[in-house]
Amino acid sequence: MTTAPAVRLGARSATVLGLASLAGLMMFIWPLLVRVEPQSMQHGPDAPFVFIGILPILIVIVLAEMSEGGMDSKALAMLGVLSAVNAAMRPLGAGTAGIETVFFLLVLAGRVLGPGFGFVLGCTSLFASALLTAGVGPWLPFQMMCSAWIGMGAGLLPRRVTGKAEIAMLVGYGIFVAYVFGFLMNLWFWPFITDAEVPYHDGHISYVPGAPLLENLHRFAVFTLLTSTAGWDTGRAITNTVAILVLGPAVLATLRRASRKASYGVIPSFTDGTPRV
Repeated sequence: MTTAPAVRLGARSATVLGLASLAGLMMFIWPLLVRVEPQSMQHGPDAPFVFIGILPILIVIVLAEMSEGGMDSKALAMLGVLSAVNAAMRPLGAGTAGIETVFFLLVLAGRVLGPGFGFVLGCTSLFASALLTAGVGPWLPFQMMCSAWIGMGAGLLPRRVTGKAEIAMLVGYGIFVAYVFGFLMNLWFWPFITDAEVPYHDGHISYVPGAPLLENLHRFAVFTLLTSTAGWDTGRAITNTVAILVLGPAVLATLRRASRKASYGVIPSFTDGTPRV
């Protein structure tokens, strides 16, 4: 038995998501493709412009979804509720020791409601939680894009997997994205810092302006392994695992029941008095 996403992703929305993801990827990796000089402000000067660039992307995605019938007023209401819930839960961990309570619900909602919904939910959840926790800074646009990818990826997981196998798949995905999130959030600032060395490692792990791409990527991989993988990222992976195992079945059932009652994707017809799918 397959579990179709409650909010469908049409061709127009898929194209917009693809272009938005490509632009987001370039937002992270462009310092590796050109020569940049480390600076104390990191992304401080350009972060507002990145944020301004993300907002039209969200609007275009929502409009594309609505124009194709994938996201209606009921789905938007669900988006608001889940964004508020995620924002309220984030202070429970606030990232301390890698304890992030915002991602497991994002994974589960993306799984049930689809990749387009998951993408927008990732952005709105992190934005709302940043306002609530006073976490607004140059890192916010990058957190929003990473979270958008997490929600979208959950919606793109194989639909045929159900039951305990589905929970196991979501746990594996939650672990994977915990490390990917840490990797990308290190990448947003690493090229702009100086003397990124650690006392327990003999070697150069700072960004070198003008160095070959693979050489800088190797330095960055070592930097990530030494500074966040065993700590923050593993804490995030454990949090996702425990939350999905304990709350996953109930939350999935609740979201699917709510989506059925809301009848996402049902187009009403008044010709014979009965709605048609």
